[in-house]
Amino acid sequence: VDDYHGVEVADPFRWLEDDVRESEDVAAWVEAQNAVTNAYLEALPDRERIRGRLAELWNYERFSLPVREGGRYFFRRNDGLQNQDVLHVQDTLAAEPEVLIDPNEWSEDGATALSAYYPSPDGRYLAVSVQDGGTDWRIIRVMDLETREYLPNEVRWVKFSNISWAADGSGFYYSRYPEPEEGAEFQNLNFNHTVYLHTIGEEQSADQQIYSRPDSPEHGFNAYATPDGEYVLITVWHGTDERYELLLLRAGETEPVELVTGFENDYALAGNEGSTFYFRTNRGAARSRVIAMNVDQPGEENWDELIPESDDTMVDVSLVGGRLIAEYLSDARSLVRVFETDGTEVGEVDLPGLGSAGGFEGDADDPETFYAFSSLARPSTIYRYDVETGESEIFREPELAYDPDDYEVSQVFYDSADGTQIPMFIAHRRGVQFDGTTPTLLYGYGGFNISIRPSFRMQWLAWMDMGGVFASANLRGGGEYGAEWHDAGRLLNKQNVFDDFIGAAEYLIEEQWTSSDNLAIYGRSNGGLLIGAVVNQRPDLFAAALPAVGVMDMLRYTQFTAGRFWTDDYGDPEDPEHFANLYTYSPYHNIADGTEYPPTLVTTADTDDRVVPGHSFKYIARLQEAQAGDDPVLIRIETRAGHGSGTPTDKEIALYTDQWSFIAAHTGLVLEDDYGAESVETAEETE
Repeated sequence: VDDYHGVEVADPFRWLEDDVRESEDVAAWVEAQNAVTNAYLEALPDRERIRGRLAELWNYERFSLPVREGGRYFFRRNDGLQNQDVLHVQDTLAAEPEVLIDPNEWSEDGATALSAYYPSPDGRYLAVSVQDGGTDWRIIRVMDLETREYLPNEVRWVKFSNISWAADGSGFYYSRYPEPEEGAEFQNLNFNHTVYLHTIGEEQSADQQIYSRPDSPEHGFNAYATPDGEYVLITVWHGTDERYELLLLRAGETEPVELVTGFENDYALAGNEGSTFYFRTNRGAARSRVIAMNVDQPGEENWDELIPESDDTMVDVSLVGGRLIAEYLSDARSLVRVFETDGTEVGEVDLPGLGSAGGFEGDADDPETFYAFSSLARPSTIYRYDVETGESEIFREPELAYDPDDYEVSQVFYDSADGTQIPMFIAHRRGVQFDGTTPTLLYGYGGFNISIRPSFRMQWLAWMDMGGVFASANLRGGGEYGAEWHDAGRLLNKQNVFDDFIGAAEYLIEEQWTSSDNLAIYGRSNGGLLIGAVVNQRPDLFAAALPAVGVMDMLRYTQFTAGRFWTDDYGDPEDPEHFANLYTYSPYHNIADGTEYPPTLVTTADTDDRVVPGHSFKYIARLQEAQAGDDPVLIRIETRAGHGSGTPTDKEIALYTDQWSFIAAHTGLVLEDDYGAESVETAEETE
């Protein structure tokens, strides 16, 4: 029992916070839980048909956006069922691509991933960020692109960091934490982030320390070296909210100067031309604008506004080919506008429909850039964009095992509890019959200024392919309508997020899309918290629930790994006012004895060091203790898989097989007779 500001709070499952790799008791509990869950899942009807069809749908060629650097083009490709994407390189767009790095050769279980890659400006080296078993820790290795051999020196204990090459290719800037104590790598809080310069060919121990703040150990840093070699921009952060300080280190100097102080607003660099830096910022513009800052005279009174705030939400800007390409959300749908560097609008990029566009990266003098466009029913198509002419052409388009035109996507608006209009996308297969009982999956997130766009995820398409409806609500707490939308769903306003999601469920029922007996809900991470909270508040409203890798103990989340950063969105339980608010909705603490909870399948992973699995362990233990009905409340615990990034394809297929089989069984979804008939053999081959 803990005392929070005079309130005694019981925590009977505290022991489940211990690291499963260190505690025999927790390891035994995990083994027992998985045994029960696996026995239940294996007995579900149609599970093999669902698994086979998922593998068939997943088996299509996928490409990432090309990155042009050092006279070469780099891109990732997956032939369909490869566990990890393979990095390719080609000298020209017309040249035959060749394999550069195949991460599938790095481990037997496919759980070691190429997290990111960074070619040097001169094209001599490639820095690669390696992620093992889903952890947030990264190992940086450097490949000599002439010999295709790795240099012997590695950089370790890197987390929450970019990599930025020095203009001459002699080394790169990165940020890392001190080496943690043995056994504490995946649970303990991280402090004293520091920017270093790693020189090619040198040991990590010789890296030059560029910037740190020993007096503020909770701060984090990212460094960006400008292509002209004149500056290093250091962005300072202390949480998840986009509120930064900016420092500038000039060539030949050792102490950076302050450009922006105070952690009040967002500043995202679009690029620079000499001493003129272009930033997207929400300073004085809740939906963001673009300013030009002369770093020799950085005071706000000297800023020039180039692109003013509009009714749409500006989410990204890049300086490519001498123009500013600005990405916006209009009611959560993508649109892209192009401007001269004096702010004159040139026109819009012609997008193919209702969906999500992203990319447009490059250097100030690049004549071309690339972007991807997808929708809820159509995977990413890669386009090449000519910056001067404004013309787009398809660069790469996938071949699919289904026809995207067989699916329909629409957008609706509904009222939340306080009357706020909330947008929601709804997608389904054409010809599905609606009589108020159609099995439906409702997804939500609602936090951290993250905008949920109508973009493609194969798992969503697979659910629709089964005959279900998929709905995605743009809850407050996200960034769809700028800073005010975010603020309306965080801290003391967090209940608005739950009300918005409950409102989405009620809308789907009232409009005869589905019923409470046919409605499943799903969310990950902050979305897992969402699912846990709304199930506690309205257990009668849902037929099944899938809380994944969720933040479930809102009173102790700050005690582990990255949790302390999340106080920007949740509030600090050490503060009496925030504690009182957190205690009202914390999923673990608001489970009530004697309640009939809907069928629930919690999912987590033993190596998740973003939201440590103890959150899910404690939550399901308490839910199993309190469950008054006969419906199953289970937990599925993956091994060597973290919070999500780097998860191998076979583990993803296995996960969604279990989740979709579970909710199909509890929403009344009946597969058509010929569903997956030709796919079981494919699944067996994959296994």
